[in-house]
Order: sequence, then structure tokens, then C-alpha cells
Amino acid sequence: MSTGPRSRVVMVVPTYDEVDNLRWIVGRLHAAQPEVDVLVVDDNSPDGTGDLADELAAADPRVSVLHRTAKGGLGAAYRAGFARALAAGYEVIGEMDADGSHQPEQLHRLLAALDDPAAPADLVIGSRWVPGGSVVNWPRRREALSRGGNLYVRVLLGVSVRDATAGFRLFRRSALETIDLDSVRSAGYVFQTDLVVRMLRAGLVVREVPIEFVERVRGDSKMSGSVALESLKRITAWGLTERREQAARLLRRDRSTTRARTTTGDPS
Repeated sequence: MSTGPRSRVVMVVPTYDEVDNLRWIVGRLHAAQPEVDVLVVDDNSPDGTGDLADELAAADPRVSVLHRTAKGGLGAAYRAGFARALAAGYEVIGEMDADGSHQPEQLHRLLAALDDPAAPADLVIGSRWVPGGSVVNWPRRREALSRGGNLYVRVLLGVSVRDATAGFRLFRRSALETIDLDSVRSAGYVFQTDLVVRMLRAGLVVREVPIEFVERVRGDSKMSGSVALESLKRITAWGLTERREQAARLLRRDRSTTRARTTTGDPS
């Protein structure tokens, strides 16, 4: 990885069969933000994406590559990439897709929110579902599924973030260290929601900024019905566990209050 002035920010880009998009998206990112580095995390793509990533890295010190031996899921790829970036000393670590759905030309919005002197954030999310956010070329069914899924997350897990499943993000190094990445076990797309919940429960500041999300025009989407169902199952399990823990905490508090009143003779 590069060192010096450019090493402050790195975007982690997971890839699997993205040979048609990788050079294009890295070029766009460096045109928009020349000082931002790129870490490609390739899951042994059979289409040659990993070889292309090596080619880009050989030609540009701002690009580096982490090769994984098999397709292990989005969350696992990000965990590996974050660990590599932390070890390399980056202070800001981001994530974005390789397919162009996250527009590098809008990265400045996330950077500005992260470093807002009036209210700095620990995690900034490029959000589709806050005022000013939008999606392009999505069928209504997919938009309804995403909006509904995020509403389900908010209600079940008790979080205020409107796009907890979004994958265009910037983290402060200190935030990733606070939540202990080694304890995160989410391997698939539910990883995005997992990190949001962990950040909020750790008392960290999470901010959303509006972005325009553009559906990919080249290659195949990695999101499927089975992936979405697995994420829903995991979120439901978390929510039910949280509700049980809340009930147990309330019960313990009520019992403690009752014992205190009995000891002091307070009849109220």
C-alpha cells in the first residue's frame, strides 16, 4: 500500500467476477478523489478480476490487492479488508461496490460529513432513503423490498438509521477498533446492518448523507432472494434476542426497586 500523505483514506472494494467494471470504477474514483487509496479484496474470481487488480496495483501505488482463496461472502471480504487497512495505518476506511452503483463522484459528501467540525461522525453512510437520496433504474418491487427491509430493521432493532443496509460508507479507524472486528461473525450482506447496530450500541455517532444509487449496467448482481432471506432471518433473530434482553433488564430493575423499597420501608 502507499504511504505518506495519501495513506489517510482507503476505500475497500470487494470483488467477485467484476473484470468488466474494476478498471472503470478505480479510474473514476481517482479522477474524483486522487488522494484516496484503493484496496481490492478479490475472492478468487474465475473471470480474471484478481489478475486485473494486480495489474492495476503494479501500475499505481494507490492501489493494492488482497487475494482470498474462495468466495466467502461480502461481510467476510470486508472484515479481511478492514483488518488489512487497519494494519496499514489508515485513519479513514471506506467501503464501496465495484459495479458503479456507488458513484465515486459523490464520495466528497461522505468525506465532508465525517470531518464536519460542528459535528464529526464516526460512521457516515451514503443513504438512498433520506431526503435527497434516490435510486436509478430500480424496479418498484426492489425499491419496496429495500425500503421495507430497512423499516423492519428500524422497528425490530430500535435504530434510527434509514438505510442500515447501504454499502457506501466511511468509518473512522477508532470506530472500527471500538466495536472489535474480530467479534463480528456476519459473513453476508447482513454485515452492513450488523456494523450499524454495533456502532450505535457503542455510543458512536452515525450520520447519513443522501446519494444517488445507480443500478449496475455491466455484470450480474450478487444480491439474490436467498441472500435477502438469510439477512432477514439474521435480523429477526437479533431483534428477538434484543427484546428478550430488554424484558430481562426491566424485570431485574423492577425486582431491585421492590427490594430497595422493602428495605427502606417505603410504601410507595
